[in-house]
Amino acid sequence: MAGSSIKRGSKPKQARKTTRKAGKANNKRKVRQISWFDKFIRSLPITEANLQKIFTASIFAVVFFAIIIVINAMGIPKQAYEQYSAWASKAGFEVKTVEILGMKQIDELKVYNMIFESDDLSMPMIDIEKIRQDIIKNGWVEDVRVTRRLPDTLVIEVVERQPVAIWQNQGKYSLVDSAGIVLEDVKQSNSLGLPLIVGEGANQKIENLTTLLEEAPALKPQVIGANWVGNRRWDILFKTGETLSLPEGDKLASETLLNFARMDGVTRLLGRGIIRFDMRDPKRAYLRLKSKDAPEIKASIADNEGSL
Repeated sequence: MAGSSIKRGSKPKQARKTTRKAGKANNKRKVRQISWFDKFIRSLPITEANLQKIFTASIFAVVFFAIIIVINAMGIPKQAYEQYSAWASKAGFEVKTVEILGMKQIDELKVYNMIFESDDLSMPMIDIEKIRQDIIKNGWVEDVRVTRRLPDTLVIEVVERQPVAIWQNQGKYSLVDSAGIVLEDVKQSNSLGLPLIVGEGANQKIENLTTLLEEAPALKPQVIGANWVGNRRWDILFKTGETLSLPEGDKLASETLLNFARMDGVTRLLGRGIIRFDMRDPKRAYLRLKSKDAPEIKASIADNEGSL
């Protein structure tokens, strides 16, 4: 009877195949696959230790705001709320730094005092919306954003209005922006190189005036101001001392100013001793000289070139 034998230390063929497969499986297990998330984390320009700190702070922040929401929703008594506020302060959630961005015209010290004079500086007790409303009352402020940067910083981002003119009305001079909003009162001598607009309601017509002057870019550098007359039309004031009276209506006023700019380019009207150009009549212009004894000059305007 034929028998079979297995040498010591040897394995059957089937066993060897199984061993090879197991070895291949082990080799596969040894090769660690790196996920896209791990690759992303390794590509960040921060160390794992700092990343862990950020992660921990984020967890604290989520828990912190979640507690505030629960307290407000459940109507927990004020005493319990104050106890939580005290706990938050001890834990480091208390305003210690105020970072102000974009504030140039406003006194920053007033903002600091407004915040740090509060009875409670813990983050849960800081009324973000109230701070925002208090700051936006200032005429210079167009918009403001107040945010918490845990654990101890308030960030205040301010968008200030830009002055574009000085408005003279009833003997008072005020800086105004492009929307006509009064920023602050100034002295007459404090012109700041800005054009002067005169008359009741003139501040609300700045956009209209800007559009009008853009029709005659050659004249614009010569303009130092404008007078809003009778809440219906403009008198334009030039550096050389002349006044140009324009007719009512945006379209007609624009056409007349452009016509005047063409005439000044051809004949040089400014700086020749004339104190007023009255062009309210689209067919005729009236000129007034500096001399009191000089008669008023009346001339017609040609339709093509607009020469006097």
